[in-house]
Amino acid sequence: MNMQNYNPQHFAWSCADGLATVTLNRPERKNPLTFASYAELRDTFRLLASAEDVKVVIITGAEGNFCSGGDVRDIIGPLMQMNMKGLLEFTRMTGALIKAMIHCPQPIIAAVDGICVGAGACIAMASDLRIATPQATTAFLFSRVGLAGCDMGACAILPRIIGHGRAAELLYTGRSMSAEEGHRWGFYNHLITADQLQNEARRSGEQLLRGPTFAQGVTKTMLRQEWDMALDQALEAEAQAQALCMQTDDFGRAYTAFINKEKPEFKGD
Repeated sequence: MNMQNYNPQHFAWSCADGLATVTLNRPERKNPLTFASYAELRDTFRLLASAEDVKVVIITGAEGNFCSGGDVRDIIGPLMQMNMKGLLEFTRMTGALIKAMIHCPQPIIAAVDGICVGAGACIAMASDLRIATPQATTAFLFSRVGLAGCDMGACAILPRIIGHGRAAELLYTGRSMSAEEGHRWGFYNHLITADQLQNEARRSGEQLLRGPTFAQGVTKTMLRQEWDMALDQALEAEAQAQALCMQTDDFGRAYTAFINKEKPEFKGD
């Protein structure tokens, strides 16, 4: 399927030349999520698994903030009135968004400015690459509202990014992680000034687009699948994955370009 004309109702969407951008756009409230936007984001990343015209995805927020998490009025209030069945349906839906992001084959780049907390921090966490401004403030603040830190995969994913001890501190305390800490700890790949954030995200996306995009999808799959593999299983899985990539035309293009002392022009097949 093609997603160039995709028209979501709860966030902005653009798609051209293989690069799609999701923009959370409720800037008057620092781009919070609602029940509807959670569900539509989940469905969008599920659709991306079969999108032929999208090779890289950028997710960002409008007007100086990334995402302030679940909307206090639209989500937290109604949750107070739900029974266990309703609460579990909601928490499973938020986890399904993370699962859809991880399982879609396209690399996801989070471009983060300002507030990035709660569910917003988890969306950034589930992205493959993260670029932030020095003003980015990231917090897995669930413990500050009386909840456990184990939300939307945080206890599984965050320690793999920044290490167990650092993740434990953030998840137990709910404190904010500065952009400098996030960069130093490996949560953020790069820090960039606010006026260049979107350009840098696009530059990174275009750099990936110039690469062997089929093979990049395989890389993302293996990064996910090897989380819980023993080394022998991982080596065998990588052997099979690499043999598959060796059958692609991009592998042949790279060889021909090397022989001719040229730069390869990959086409994703």
